Amino acid sequence: MQQENNSIKITKDLTIPKLFLMQAEKYGEKVAMREKEFGIWKPITWSEYLRQVKNIALGLISLGLKEEDKVSMIGDNRPEGLMAEVGAICAGGTAVWLFRDSLNDEVKYIVDHSDTRFLIAETQEEVDKAILILKECPKLKKIIWDDPKGMRNYDQDYLISLEEVKKLGEKLDKEKPNFFKELVSKGNGEDAPFLFYTSGTTSLPKGALLTHYNMLTMGANLMSIDPCYENDDYVSFLPFAWIGEQMMSISCGMLRGFTINFPEEPDTISENIREIGPHVMFAPPRMYEQMTREVQVKYLDASWTKRKFYEFSNKIGYKVASLKFDKKPVPWHMALLDKIGYVTVQKKLKDNLGLSNIRNAYTGGAAMGPDHFKFFHALGVNLKQIYGQTEVSGISSVHRNGDIKFDTVGIPLPGTEIKIAEDGEILTKSPSVFAGYYKNPEATEKTVKDGWLHSDDKGFTDDDGHLVVFDRTKDVFILKDGSPFAPQYLETRLKFSPYVQDAWVIGDQKDYITAVVCIDYSVVGKWADEKKLAYTSYQELSQKSEVYDLIKQQIDIANKDLPDPAKVIKFINLYKEFDADDDELTRTRKLRRVFVTKRYETIIQALYSDVDEVHIDTTIKYEDGRESNINIDLCICQCEACK
Repeated sequence: MQQENNSIKITKDLTIPKLFLMQAEKYGEKVAMREKEFGIWKPITWSEYLRQVKNIALGLISLGLKEEDKVSMIGDNRPEGLMAEVGAICAGGTAVWLFRDSLNDEVKYIVDHSDTRFLIAETQEEVDKAILILKECPKLKKIIWDDPKGMRNYDQDYLISLEEVKKLGEKLDKEKPNFFKELVSKGNGEDAPFLFYTSGTTSLPKGALLTHYNMLTMGANLMSIDPCYENDDYVSFLPFAWIGEQMMSISCGMLRGFTINFPEEPDTISENIREIGPHVMFAPPRMYEQMTREVQVKYLDASWTKRKFYEFSNKIGYKVASLKFDKKPVPWHMALLDKIGYVTVQKKLKDNLGLSNIRNAYTGGAAMGPDHFKFFHALGVNLKQIYGQTEVSGISSVHRNGDIKFDTVGIPLPGTEIKIAEDGEILTKSPSVFAGYYKNPEATEKTVKDGWLHSDDKGFTDDDGHLVVFDRTKDVFILKDGSPFAPQYLETRLKFSPYVQDAWVIGDQKDYITAVVCIDYSVVGKWADEKKLAYTSYQELSQKSEVYDLIKQQIDIANKDLPDPAKVIKFINLYKEFDADDDELTRTRKLRRVFVTKRYETIIQALYSDVDEVHIDTTIKYEDGRESNINIDLCICQCEACK
């Protein structure tokens, strides 16, 4: 049974630590978190949450932490990570998260640029990264490790375990029993305890400072539209370094007191989501794309009878979703058929995806194609698109129940104004607009003018007041006929195919559109096995003529209903997947267009030349440091007739 929360008034005096202490004392023995370990979900109460945070905060102070000192964290989503972040903030420090899979250079840049004094690392792997960059980061004084596995022979004086930090905190708490509450009572909402680094699609990441007031107003405004309840479950699986996860775990989690669940391992996220059955979910489009691909693959493997039931349910679901999109009543016979489809197919599918209890599912951070969006609504999932960025604490607009349009990102949050500049740039004014970029006043002045946040995104507002985001200003194409075109739109259509993992669309001021496709190795590999095609690697499979024919069929589907200048005319299957470790993607999986344009300049030239193939001779690096030489001829396929 849902239980309403008492409304918490957001004032300039309220801080995250004050709210945390208030909620911990209120909820006491209620479960605040769960973590799955060795196959068992272990509960952590609010009382225990408070005890751990207190010990970490006081332990950091015992080690010498001062107000506004930076505390960086790197690791998986675990209770200890969230406790460390809240503890650092309660101690008066500034929390900085890094992506766990960050390479050494990325770790060095953020730790050095942020002036980090304490780095909390989860495992030996993260500790090793910190040790390697220690000499190049003069302000880094202590490396705190959590997982003892592999740490037996690490005895450097700058290393200390998180357990030892907690013991220091316990000792200080006994000496000064009221000290923690005194710490928490300090400060106000305009202090900035969060430093988040942007994804850096075109340049080095910038550090965005967010205040208590920024985060809490954003959370409160979102909850005023789509309230969460204290008995709700949420699964925390997105990197804490991404503002979207902080938005849910910190802003909304603190305000509403729902239970945050942590997966056992990154590889078990889907399974753990199914076990928990969360009531609210926030994920980037890639997560929903993967869910869609999972359903499509199961459909391809299903028996004839199951496929027919799915096709019937899907057809009815799409019709009902379209009626709701158009705000038209659903006829009784259509509602009855939809109910049959739900009982026979949709219920089991939603349960398998972990979406049975979902009240609101959000997606943001990148564009989601209309095909994926319609797919989930046809399945009966209340999926909503949001628009925002780190500099506005996550969200500035979102869909409302009963007013969802798949080609928009909804209307502004309460207290948020959005307007379109003369050149089409989206501008935002909100109490959640950030305090500025760390050590970069020039960029701050360029981004925030007269209180308006300049997004560098192109868009417009439709007749219903919904915001339509076109694309990043720098990414908008000019087609052959002079019309503007957003490549993300076509890329998301291509990725609706279960056989396409990634797509990069090219064609700004060119005579025609081309695409570089990364096949889904597991799905295409299974398809190839069924066709009795022999292959030994990704690159060999990607260049099979049969695979080119398969991908050509998927592109023809994506091209359907597009104007001729916007259709893909030529494409090439890349010999590898796009990889963040190769700088082709950001850590939030956004394509670095400028970088890939330079890296694959030879491929682009070939796509716009009268040739049938292009020779590639390059070296790729693996995560473990190994290098491999790639020497291959890539086929160039014409979409009218594959040569």
